[in-house]
Amino acid sequence: MFTGIVTDIGTVLQTEQQGDLRARIGTSYDVGRIDIGASIACDGVCLTVVALGTQPQNWFDVQISAETVSKTNLAGWAPGKRVNLERALKVGDELGGHIVSGHVDGLAEVVAVRPEGGSVRVTFRAPEALAKFIAPKGSVALNGTSLTVNEVEGCDFGINFIPHTQVATTWGEVAVGDRVNLEIDTMARYVARLREWG
Repeated sequence: MFTGIVTDIGTVLQTEQQGDLRARIGTSYDVGRIDIGASIACDGVCLTVVALGTQPQNWFDVQISAETVSKTNLAGWAPGKRVNLERALKVGDELGGHIVSGHVDGLAEVVAVRPEGGSVRVTFRAPEALAKFIAPKGSVALNGTSLTVNEVEGCDFGINFIPHTQVATTWGEVAVGDRVNLEIDTMARYVARLREWG
């Protein structure tokens, strides 16, 4: 379980196909405090740590199943790619964002980017099957970042990225055409299911 508050920007150091995709991610995390088998959200995808090291820098390895690759943007990972990282919640941690599972529902596409004061306004297009779960002033997780939706029109929705978010995450690099990992709000999913049942 996560909150969508990014705590490090990692860098993909290498990828290798070993049946499943295996990736090595450089991090500023103290890897001496990470256990093998720990969960780390990488661009919003909950992945399991399978190896750790400190040379030439701190790093951890994850294995990514074909199913996960097919549902996320991780197929595009290559050395040098920067990724949003978040360690799993511990009991007693502050819930600064919203409850995020790290289970990506689909991919959204960036369709517009424009400056707005010091912030950047980005319009995303959600898959039609997921658009009904996105509401104005509701929450979404995009590439592992907990964000508030500004407006919704059909399958398109807008997010405002303040300067802090642009620096503390990879959102300062956003461009039209990017495909991003989308996790809808868990509460929205249950509300929709209850309405269907009733």
